[in-house]
Amino acid sequence: MAHKTMIAVEGSEAVASVAHRLNEVIAIYPITPSSTMGELADEWSAQGQKNVWGNVPDVVEMQSEAGAAGAVHGALQAGALTTTFTSSQGLLLMIPNLYKIAGELHPFCMHVAARTLATHALSIFGDHSDVMACRQTGMAMLSSASVQEAQDFACIGQAATLHTRVPFMHFFDGFRTSHEISKIEPLTDDHLREMVTQNMVETHRQNALTPDNPVLRGSSQNPDTFFQMQEARNPIHARVPDVLEETFEKFAKLTGRKYKLYDYHGAPDADRVVIIMGSGGETCREVISHLNRKGEKVGVVQVRLFRPFDWQRFAAALPDSVKSVAVLDRTKEAGALGEPLYMDVVTTLSRANRNIKVIGGRYGLSSKDFTPAQVKAVYDELAKTDPKPTFTVGIIDDVTRLSLDVDDSFKFERDDVQRAIFFGLGSDGTVGANKNSIKIIADHTDHYTQGYFVYDSKKAGAITISHLRFSSKPIYSPYLIKHAEFVACHQFHMLETVDVLKHAAKNGTFLLNAPYSKDEVWDKLPQSLQKEIIEKNLKFYVIDAGKVAHDAGMGKRINTVMQVCFFGLSGVIEQDEAIGY
Repeated sequence: MAHKTMIAVEGSEAVASVAHRLNEVIAIYPITPSSTMGELADEWSAQGQKNVWGNVPDVVEMQSEAGAAGAVHGALQAGALTTTFTSSQGLLLMIPNLYKIAGELHPFCMHVAARTLATHALSIFGDHSDVMACRQTGMAMLSSASVQEAQDFACIGQAATLHTRVPFMHFFDGFRTSHEISKIEPLTDDHLREMVTQNMVETHRQNALTPDNPVLRGSSQNPDTFFQMQEARNPIHARVPDVLEETFEKFAKLTGRKYKLYDYHGAPDADRVVIIMGSGGETCREVISHLNRKGEKVGVVQVRLFRPFDWQRFAAALPDSVKSVAVLDRTKEAGALGEPLYMDVVTTLSRANRNIKVIGGRYGLSSKDFTPAQVKAVYDELAKTDPKPTFTVGIIDDVTRLSLDVDDSFKFERDDVQRAIFFGLGSDGTVGANKNSIKIIADHTDHYTQGYFVYDSKKAGAITISHLRFSSKPIYSPYLIKHAEFVACHQFHMLETVDVLKHAAKNGTFLLNAPYSKDEVWDKLPQSLQKEIIEKNLKFYVIDAGKVAHDAGMGKRINTVMQVCFFGLSGVIEQDEAIGY
């Protein structure tokens, strides 16, 4: 730890930092959950922060995402290094321009916090339905699975696009990665300059439209030439996997972090394997480590390059021992025989002459939590002689009966991880306080940290639940906490409607903000809560944070008071030290 610089940062900020330092023009239009990236880039440019070439990037907000994509296309035609950030319906508005940008071979790396598309209802939460609607545009598609990867791939995507002239769509899970705070190794300006060299930038400049060096681009073509020209780009797209692998290797030499296009984790002689993209792969890795220690033979392939899909490298990543695979897609394609990743895997195994049973499942739509118990259910299904060819996991489907049975009693908790859950209201400062807590712990201890915040789409005044993990070892748990040693409730009235102690671990600590003294608070608690405190043998602490905040002239901002209590009770950092920070 001593020689590594580590910072606690949110996924969106990690990506935006790289994008801002590697571009000259950033065209934006805000849409949840990608807005933070655009807002930060705008703020940094307004403050005069420069990119790695010493210029302040131009950040321009357009009238819609269609306008942002048009501005990107125009800036690329002029030879500027350009990016944008988007999600969901906003990404759909960009599709016509993405076809043009890819067809005209403009180097460009955009960043998508992948989010649900509105169908029968709108959802602001995360899945892959938006990016899957773009797989036919000709954009290369690169998927990151964690905050560290999201930062790294923002750089790798930019380097690879300048090498290949194929534009890259770098995507990661909306909210689950974009809004997660994690402790990562940051990329320095020197790293970025090594990966994106002056020569690469000059080559991009030479392809700019200019009257001094006229070229024909974006013309209208007739049947005599269009088909031929469409096929003529094949070798350029075919080069992408080789170039990306070289870029991964260069990045590994520079940082020590090694990535593969299709990364296999698990038993070398696995018989059952899950194929997945995005943050769900982290959960699978945790589960297979646990199952393999118990004598099972399972593995997971983390797909990083989705387009162009390199069937040969993918097939090579699968051990020869594999008998069955489950392909997990975080999207639903109504009416199709299977979802996009599933269809690619079926085609790949056919081309590779691999006799492997393939089943396809949907998980995690609209940020539905993807838990270790669900991963176990998928491996259990694969072990059956006649598994469901198409399934869902994480819901109970009593209509079409596609869902797998999940044994929620399956859990394994690492002894080295401390867990805390905080209940608050949107705009009461609870989330902000917890972000501060994570950063204090990350900056002043050797602990790895993770913070994830469950928001209601109604924002201010709605319930927020903060999930915090701390450990001396890296944390690979992109799912909600089920057993917390520390639970805090910042709003007393929630006790009537929310089971705040549902996920409290036995012998844990419960901190309550209440307008009552320690002598009278017990009688004010709902009976069910009293019962839970006794049955779980919880240490119960109470504070009137509203009174403390009022007396200290802080108004209704109870968050700082509750933060001090957390440090006092959790022991993650010595209390006086934490107050100083």
